[in-house]
Order: sequence, then structure tokens, then C-alpha cells
Amino acid sequence: MDQISTLLADPAAWAALVTLIVMEVVLGIDNLIFISILTNKLPEAQRAKARRIGISLALIMRLALLGTIAWIVGLTQPVFDLGISGGDDGHGGAAFETQFSWRDLILIAGGLFLVWKATKEIHHNVDPDHGPDVFEPGVKAAGLNFGAAIVQILILDLVFSIDSILTAVGMTDHLPIMVAAVLTAVTVMMVAAGPLARFIEKNPTVVMLALGFLLMIGMVLIADGFGVHVPKGYIYAAMAFSAFVEALNLVSRKRKAKAGAPH
Repeated sequence: MDQISTLLADPAAWAALVTLIVMEVVLGIDNLIFISILTNKLPEAQRAKARRIGISLALIMRLALLGTIAWIVGLTQPVFDLGISGGDDGHGGAAFETQFSWRDLILIAGGLFLVWKATKEIHHNVDPDHGPDVFEPGVKAAGLNFGAAIVQILILDLVFSIDSILTAVGMTDHLPIMVAAVLTAVTVMMVAAGPLARFIEKNPTVVMLALGFLLMIGMVLIADGFGVHVPKGYIYAAMAFSAFVEALNLVSRKRKAKAGAPH
């Protein structure tokens, strides 16, 4: 309690909390997009339940990982070295790391899974001969049931949770601040999950944009696992710009539809 009272009276702690909440919410967007796209493929009666379970699992994982911070930090220690030259990046350094930690391996595996999943869904969406459009309202994707959806959400929850906690550890040393930021971010995810999923379902072009985001995020995770660190600000700036352009397209289509509607 004394530590919490001290933190409440410390302006620097409040600044760290606000900054970390913003970072956690931004990192949670990736997780939420994946959950929304995946749960929209389930029967309508199961979607809300699957979203609640998926986000609850994300919260449980983050809090559990916060309780094992020493272990999480240890994941950044190299476990093996390929022992080969990574090339030259033009500045006299290696283009990629040859030493890999458990964190690197988890990010690479998660990135590969995300690239595979996004590519598969894009293929389903653009190939009219492959089968029914999995994003058409009322059409359920073949082979996906409630349990399979939860397992896939769980896999990505683990990857995003480790990335989230390592970000928190890098920004503050105070556990109460980390817990408060994680709880706030997951609460925002829980509130936004339903509206985001419904918006994605009603706008098929937004689905393709979101899948493109997931594909890019997967590639960034793989690059990060190989030691090529792409500044997150660039990634989210590109996503924000793309979302802005798509918003203009939505407004344009609605106005054209309204203008063409019989009076």
C-alpha cells in the first residue's frame, strides 16, 4: 500500500501510466482485429461469447506474465547462435541477428502463423471458385468451429501478450503501473470488440484492409524476431493513413448510393 500511495503522489508515475496505457491500447489493436475477423466467421449466436473468451484469455495471459517478469525478461537472453554472418546493413553492422532468444522464436512463430492465417483468409475472399465467401453475412466458413477459433485466438494472444509485457517492462519498473495499464487496455478492447466486429462484418472492403494490416503485422513480427526492428510508429502511421483513405471511400460510396436511390 505504501508503494501505491507513493506512486499516486508522483507525477512521473502518472505520466508513465498514461504513456503505457496508450502503448498497450495501440498494441492491443492488432490483437483485437484478429479476434474480430476470426469470430465473425462463427455462427452469430457464438460470436459475442468467443470475443469475450478471447479477450479474457488475453487479460489472464498478460496478468500471469506480469507475475513472472523475471522469466519474461529471461526470454530475451540468447539460447543459440547460428554462427554465420548476417551480412552488412550498409553501416558496418549485421543486417540481421544470428543469436536467437525464446522471445525471437516466439515472435517468428507468431508472425508466420499470422502471415499464414491472413494469406489464407485473403485467398478465401478473392477466389470466387474456392468456395463461399467467408465474409458474406450469414455464411459460415467451413471447418471452423468454436473450439478451433478459441485455439487460434489463444495462440495469437500469447504472442501479443509477450510483446505487450516486454513493452511494459521497458517503460517502467513499477508493477502496479503495469497492472493498471494492462487492465485499462484490455477493458478498452472489451468495450470496442463488439462495435469493431460489427463494423468489419458490414463493410467487406474493411475486412480486406484489416487482413492487409494483419499480414503487415505478421511480417513485422518475423523481422523483429530476426533482429530487424521496424519502428512501431511507422507501422501505425501507415495503418492510420490507410484507415483514413478507406473511411473516405466509405463516405463516398454511401453518398453515391444515397444520390442514386429512388426518391
